[in-house]
Amino acid sequence: MSADQQTGVFLKDKLLAKAMTSDLTKVEGNWYFKEAALIDRGRFEESDTHTTCPWKGEASYFNYKTEDGELIKDIAWFYPKPKSDAEAQVGGRIAFYVSKIDGLRVGAPSI
Repeated sequence: MSADQQTGVFLKDKLLAKAMTSDLTKVEGNWYFKEAALIDRGRFEESDTHTTCPWKGEASYFNYKTEDGELIKDIAWFYPKPKSDAEAQVGGRIAFYVSKIDGLRVGAPSI
């Protein structure tokens, strides 16, 4: 991806997050957005789901509530307290499950 483009996360035609591609971090095949990239933070709520990665630490998850009230469970994950080796890559960042969104779109110069 080119640094002068934006990448957006879409659910149907709803933009959930967007950021300049230069602000994204790719870790293990997943694009991590800064939390500030979320468009409507109020629609994201922490779920009760937690998993553990041996090198990143414990992951927490977000559910997403659509405008029509549908709850999409565990649409994204983040590491509230990543291990020190992973802090620079995933700290303060969120990744989305590709199977739960309608995809990432890249646009130049904006989405």
